[in-house]
Amino acid sequence: EKSKISRPKDLKFLGFGYYYTLKDKRYQTKPHPISVQKFQRKLHQLTKRSWSVPLDYRILKLKQVIFGWVNYFRSTNMKGVLERVDQKLRARIRVIIWKQWKVPKKQIKSLVQLGIPEEEAKGLTYCRKGFRYIGLSKVVQRAISNQRLK
Repeated sequence: EKSKISRPKDLKFLGFGYYYTLKDKRYQTKPHPISVQKFQRKLHQLTKRSWSVPLDYRILKLKQVIFGWVNYFRSTNMKGVLERVDQKLRARIRVIIWKQWKVPKKQIKSLVQLGIPEEEAKGLTYCRKGFRYIGLSKVVQRAISNQRLK
């Protein structure tokens, strides 16, 4: 139903949710958890490993979605939500970059160019683990740091 009588914390109105702050002793807005899930699902679609498009195009599409969502919810408190989304998104982009390197020779060469010792690069490249595990490894996080992703 469209209309109901309930507490503000149970409401969802145009994608916004409400929560009570003890510090200010009043209700404030935040993105509703369902809106956050939809946003994360959209980002997940744009960062699928099987979607073979250039990284520049993928980042352009991600920027469009992120800027639109952030501008819509800009008057709310969403710092924690964006930090979690940012962390997941960076990990997924690292996995995409790792997959684009394709063959072990290219992976080793690229890691060495990014400042990783050759032995460490070989150890990671010939690891039997999957893309996700390697993308979350400390070696790849050091090579493709947050500063490089900006």
